[in-house]
Parts: sequence; structure tokens; C-alpha cells
Amino acid sequence: MSASADGRTPQAALLLGALGVVYGDIGTSPLYTVKVALSGAGGPTPAHILGMLSILFWMLVIVVSVKYVTCILRADNRGEGGTLALMALAKRGRSGRVRWHLTFLGLVGASLFYGDSMITPAISVLSAVEGIGVVSHRLDAWVVPIAVLVLLALFMAQSRGTGAIGRLFGPVMLLWFLTLGGLGAWRIAGQPQVLLAVNPLWALRYIVDAPWETFLALGALVLALTGAEALYADMGHFGRDVIRRAWFGLVLPSLVLCYFGQGALLLGDPAAIRNPFFLMAPDWGLIPLVGLATLATVIASQSVISGAFSVTRQAVQMGYWPRMVILHTSARAEGQIYLPRVNGLLLLAVLALVLSFGSSDSLAHAYGFAVTGTMLMTSVLAFAVLPRTARGVRRGAWLALIAVFLLIDVLLFASNTLKLHEGGWLPLVVGIALLTLMMTWKQGRQRIHDTLAGDHQPLVSFMESLEAYPPTRVPGTAVFMSMIVGTVPPALLHNLKHNKVLHEQALFLTIEVADTPYVPFGERVRIERVSRSSWQAVARWGFKQEPDVPQVLQQIAQEVQDLNLEPMRTSYFLSRQTVIVVRRLPWYQRWRRHLFAFMARNASRTTRFYKIPPNRVVEMGMQMEI
Repeated sequence: MSASADGRTPQAALLLGALGVVYGDIGTSPLYTVKVALSGAGGPTPAHILGMLSILFWMLVIVVSVKYVTCILRADNRGEGGTLALMALAKRGRSGRVRWHLTFLGLVGASLFYGDSMITPAISVLSAVEGIGVVSHRLDAWVVPIAVLVLLALFMAQSRGTGAIGRLFGPVMLLWFLTLGGLGAWRIAGQPQVLLAVNPLWALRYIVDAPWETFLALGALVLALTGAEALYADMGHFGRDVIRRAWFGLVLPSLVLCYFGQGALLLGDPAAIRNPFFLMAPDWGLIPLVGLATLATVIASQSVISGAFSVTRQAVQMGYWPRMVILHTSARAEGQIYLPRVNGLLLLAVLALVLSFGSSDSLAHAYGFAVTGTMLMTSVLAFAVLPRTARGVRRGAWLALIAVFLLIDVLLFASNTLKLHEGGWLPLVVGIALLTLMMTWKQGRQRIHDTLAGDHQPLVSFMESLEAYPPTRVPGTAVFMSMIVGTVPPALLHNLKHNKVLHEQALFLTIEVADTPYVPFGERVRIERVSRSSWQAVARWGFKQEPDVPQVLQQIAQEVQDLNLEPMRTSYFLSRQTVIVVRRLPWYQRWRRHLFAFMARNASRTTRFYKIPPNRVVEMGMQMEI
């Protein structure tokens, strides 16, 4: 996107970009939602079609338009959204068990998001490629192989970045939404009575006549809401105003026209339930529609893959995931990152889903559980955030409104739990596994921190004693990476014990992660003098920023004239802990310790993560029992 003369991106370009990044997932839901929701009806009746469409329409209005676009977007963490950003906001000012419970809910939502990131590429690409079966049933056998090839190409392209192809996302999705609206309007013109479904009485009548069937149908109708979390997660990229304008101005009308157009087609020909989306198109437009749908699903898949990269980086920064290699694929856009490990694991998971399930209908049962679980966690966290900003009557109104959202989310989630045996177990298993890994890493790091804190020595008195009775001093400056502010780092003790020397100057650097997405450059570092030749510095980065130690040393050098931090005169001293699991513990206490030790061994090296020049590093190894 090109910037205007004042440095800001034009509004039209932002709206176009939002179509490609924010609305790819929810924009491809019409490919499979109506088919899955009505296929169990055995030849849906007009009352059934109108009732389902009415429920679907009001779900879009209440859940997406009111809950997410109008309300949840207000809960921004300095302009940033998403489950982890909302969790950090909810935890602010709270302590004890309340803080722990909010952390747990946020991690549950993030864990289920990974399930969404696995299923979205599989179900979206499969549903698009299944359109070739409408062209000719002889092509049905090629659906899975073609989907696998498309997905392989998509994941292999991640390492090259999405900057060049990303410029096509917006125009392609604009064409996609215009096509959705156009096809829907064409079919509605032939069966205008389908517009009666806008009346909520059709939804209420269907609920009263068949409450159990309605409850079961919610598990399928929720597929129309997939991607709603992206509205919130991508707020930092485009801003709430752009997201709201794109939704109300184009996306919502196009989706409603498309859903109602499929309903109009089924009113005239119930047999079209085999694939109502592609059968909306005229015969001459079927093949182009399959091609356009495939492009749209690739864009939707790219959005959730990028989202998985972003969530993982936030989890690493916030201490819930081991350090891993993060590569930038764009010199200008900070958000364009590539995580090789995450990309490889996602590819294996997506291919396994495509090959094992084989169709979008089968995957739909697994999809709803991940989506509704994440939505429920967002509502609970919003319940802890939004009412805090209001008083009196407004506070009561917020509580009542979020209670309604919670009730709807609980119903949607409960409906999808009935499909655990049909595939819903998959995101549940993935979520439990990832939650276990994140909690294990966080608690393991906390245990190491507590152990070091229990054995710590005060830094000021220790350095003053060294100044009074100094060991051999060597030229240069030593930078000691310290986990706990104001304490003697193990690397210093090991250096004195084994090398018996101390550099002319010493800087003790502690890195902290704030509960905000970004920390301004001017607020990045806090410095204080410890002794005549040593200083303590605390550098803070936001959870969406990456620590850069050489950069912060340049900033410190400008503020402290006495401290010489020339790169060729500066050496870095780090402690590298090797985790040893205590053997005398019973197996049910040892397995998580073994898991933490495995994660610690496979974490990215500190030097690479903090961008420290490896040829200036001295690592001091130490063993720690847990």
C-alpha cells in the first residue's frame, strides 16, 4: 500500500487491505455453511430453509456486528487486539487467583486458535476445490490431490514473505465479495420470498417448533461466524474504524445476499443441497467461480497462517513459549514474519487433516469446536475488561450486554460439544496439548526464577566489595545478562570463579516484557549506577516487539557518557542453564519436568533471539535441578 504525502496510508487502500487480511476467513464461509446446516434435513422444506436463514442472519447481526464490530473492538490494548492482548488487559491491576484464572482463560483461547489455524486452510481449500465435482463427477477423485498441491505451494511460499502477493489480496477479495453479492442478488430476484427470513419471527417459530433440532443446527450455523476473531486480532494493523466500515459497507451485505441467494436456490430446487454455493452460478460461470474460490481460500488460509505466526511471537515474548527463530520477510512491514518451526508443524497438521477427513463436510464438525471455544474465551475476558471502563447505569448495561453474548457463546459451544466424536475431538486434543506446553514452560521458567532469587546476592553491596578489593581488571566492558534486577547474575560469579578477572566496566542488563504491545523508544530503558565502574539497566519491550540488545546498548551509550559500549570493546556474558530432573520424584511429578527440560534444550539460543553478536559472547554453563 502506498502512503500519502503526510505519511499516512490512504483510507481506500486501508479498506482494500482489510478485505484481504481481515475478512478472508469469514468471507469464504458461504462455501460450506448452508450445505452443512441444511444437508441433514433430507430435502429441506421452505419453513426449514427460512427458519435456518433467519437464525443465520441474526447470528451475523448479534455476534459479529454487535458483539465484535461494535463492542469487542473497544477493548483495545493500546490499539492492539487478539486473545493474548485482551488477556494482558484483563490481568492489569489484578493479582492472586483472579489473575491466574484470567491467564488460564487467555491461554485456552490462544490454544484453540491454533486448532482454527490448522482447520481453516484444510476446510477452505477443500471446499473450493470440491467445486470441480460440480463441473463433472469424474473429477471427484482429484479433489484431495489438488487441495494437497495448493496447500503445499502455499506453505512453501511462506519463507519468501507475502509482500508481493499480498498486494493482490485486497483486489481479489473485493472481486470475491462483489461476486458473492451479485450471485446472491440474481438468485433472490427469482425467489424474492426468501427475504422473509429477515423477520426474526421465522427464527423464533423454528426454535419453538423444533428446539432440539435448532440446538443441533447451531453447531453448523456457527461456521458462518468463523473469522470473527480476526476482526479483533487484526485491529492493530488497520484500526477499528476501517474494520467497521469494511464490514458494514461491503462484507456484511455481500454475505447476507449470498446466504439468502443459496436459500432462494433451494426454495426452487431442494436437490441443489449437494452444493448450493457453486450451483448458484450459471453453467458458463462455474469454472471461473471455482478458480476465484480457490484464490479466496488461499487468501483466507494465508490470514490464519500469519495469525499463527503473530500469536506465537506474542506467546514467546510474554514467556509462554520457548524462544524460537523469527525471520522478517519485509524490510518495511514489521508484522510480516516467518517462523520456520510453526510453518512446518502447521503444514504437517493441515495435510494430515486433508488426507484423513477428505471432505469439507467431515471437517466442518471439527471446525465449530475450535471457533466457539475461542469466542467463549474472548467473551469471558471481555467481561473482565469492558465494564471496568464505565460507572453506574453504563456499567450495568455493559454487564447485561456481555451476559447476553456469554449466553449465546455457551449455547454455540455446547452445541459443538455434541460433535466431539465426529471430529470435534481434534481441536480439543490440540488445545489441551498446546495449553499443557505453554503452562509447563511458564511454570518451569518461574521455578528457575524463584530458585535463582532464593540464592541471590544483592548487587550493590557485592560490587562495592569488589571495588574495595578488586580482582585483576582487564580492558573493555562486560555486559552481564541478568534475569533478576538488583541481584548478582550467575555469569558474573562463574567468571570470577574460573577466570578470576573483572572488566574495567560492567553493565548488568535485565530484559522485561510489558503488558502492552509496544513500548516507545524513549521509555525503552531505565539506568542507574551501581558502583564506580558498574551500572544496572532494565530494558522493556512490548509483547509485539522483538528485543534488540545491541540497539538498546547504543541508546544507553548516548545517555551514560562514562560508559564505553563500543562494539569491539564489549563482551557479553550469559548463563546457560542445563535442566536436570530430580530422579527421586514419582513419575506423575517427573513427566512435566522432563517435558520442560526437552523444551529448554530445543529453545532458540539466547544470542540469536536477542540479536547479540555471537563472536562477542561468553556463555557460562550451569546445571539446575527441578
